Amino acid sequence: MACVTGYDFVIIGSGTAGSTLAARLSEDEAARILVLEGGGADRGFWLKLPVGYYKSIYNERVSHLYLGEPDPGIAGRQADCPRGRVVGGSSSINGLIYIRGQHADFDEWEALGADGWSFQDVLPHFRAVETYAGPPSQFRGAHGPLQVSDLRNDNPACNDWLRAALAHGLPRNDDFNGDSAHGVGTYQLTLRGRWRDSAATAFLHPALQRPNLTLETNAHVTSIIFDRSRALGVRYVRDGAAREVHADCEVILCGGSVQSPQLLQLSGIGPADLLREHGIFVRQDASEVGENLQDHLQMRTIVELGERGASLNDHVRNPFALAKMGLEWLLQARGPLTVGAGQVGGAACTKYAERGRPDLQLFVMPLSVDKPGLPLHRYSGFTTSFWQCHPESRGSVQIATTDPFADPRIRTNYLSSDKDQKVVVEGIRLVRELYRRPEFRQRWRREVVPGAEHQSDAEVLQAVRQMAGTVYHLVGTCRMGSDTRAVVDPELRVNGVDGLRVVDASVMPRITSANTNAATYMIAEKAAAMIRAEASAKRHQISLENTHAN
Repeated sequence: MACVTGYDFVIIGSGTAGSTLAARLSEDEAARILVLEGGGADRGFWLKLPVGYYKSIYNERVSHLYLGEPDPGIAGRQADCPRGRVVGGSSSINGLIYIRGQHADFDEWEALGADGWSFQDVLPHFRAVETYAGPPSQFRGAHGPLQVSDLRNDNPACNDWLRAALAHGLPRNDDFNGDSAHGVGTYQLTLRGRWRDSAATAFLHPALQRPNLTLETNAHVTSIIFDRSRALGVRYVRDGAAREVHADCEVILCGGSVQSPQLLQLSGIGPADLLREHGIFVRQDASEVGENLQDHLQMRTIVELGERGASLNDHVRNPFALAKMGLEWLLQARGPLTVGAGQVGGAACTKYAERGRPDLQLFVMPLSVDKPGLPLHRYSGFTTSFWQCHPESRGSVQIATTDPFADPRIRTNYLSSDKDQKVVVEGIRLVRELYRRPEFRQRWRREVVPGAEHQSDAEVLQAVRQMAGTVYHLVGTCRMGSDTRAVVDPELRVNGVDGLRVVDASVMPRITSANTNAATYMIAEKAAAMIRAEASAKRHQISLENTHAN
């Protein structure tokens, strides 16, 4: 087995967190960093074209197509849980929506024991991530690597939906990443010119020009190497050969909410009973590794528009409309080819919302489809999807075998909370009210999904169980906190061992109210600042000790 030394930090995963962290740590010329990515290079037209997420999310070449266990909460179905397996990770295949979440999301993190992670604490790191193309604001960044753009497409049906929402009483919000996330407006996207901007294009690729940063692709990490309670490095397989690499400072797990807990468990950090069941030496009995899994369960509602031409379902079958879209994208960097997973929408409150904090997030698209990768419907479809912002239901990720190449068991446990069931039923009712507003009612002829036959609470809930699905926001399986049961402390160090951190969406104590990608960038940005400050303090201490010795 080949063994490599000479690195200070070994980062496992080049996704949103791994790419951001690697780029920031490599700004310190004294630090030597290796990034190990299980997937391949982020090359290919569909990975670059903004609307290409539609082709990429279920493409096995760039996405690990995990499946959840059969879940009674969704009528015994298995949830799709695709995770990016490519340089840039899920930021290379996601729907490009850039939204941080409600300010209270992060204040809640701190209240749950994540000291130093309140909104005011994390705001500077959010700002450091981005360059926002819109108006300057105390909430927005203007000098960060990631390019964030306002919506560059206009659709009459979407505009009428916004008019209906405003008439219903929802406030206008011109920047969901500003003072408040409440209200309706247009969504912002991670766009660089006419192309997708991912963690790879914004952070990792520019940083790879530095001599102190190395990336190895198609490198599948199989375990973490320990000397007693200290992480020394990792074992991995590349090109069919087993290898080892040692880290002089730290091993940093950036595998995401499925692979990070899986690798910890395979390395002897996890629930003792689970590890013993598989014959794994219990290095640290950490009962919450793999627990606290959270996701947003998305329900799509679809109506058929009465006028052909307002839906993209019609345009994709019209060669002249397709040519116009292509020219608009090529010449103006605008139009339908620049959109992500939502054009307009926003955050609203049901009667179950607490303290005026929105509990529904809405996304609107002038098209309809069963799921990404499948053909658009042949009728003129229009979609309003929504999810519950703060689900109470919790699932888990547990190894099923000691084979590091085998998928773990993912238990999603959707709608296992009574409150979650009530909120999604109210979500259907709110969306129907918006459809029926006079500002939008003249647009459509029939409700297709869930269908007008579902009217009572029981019927609506059953329809949700049969039709709703993941929106790919798995988080929380390596919970951060100050208590002894937390997987990582507020500095993201794994409790009970040394030289090991987790930096990715798995550390979130609670899921953010909206899309999770922006918050994952922030987690890595803040982690890099903490790690660099700690390394600087150590170097200063060593310098003082050497001075005194002389």
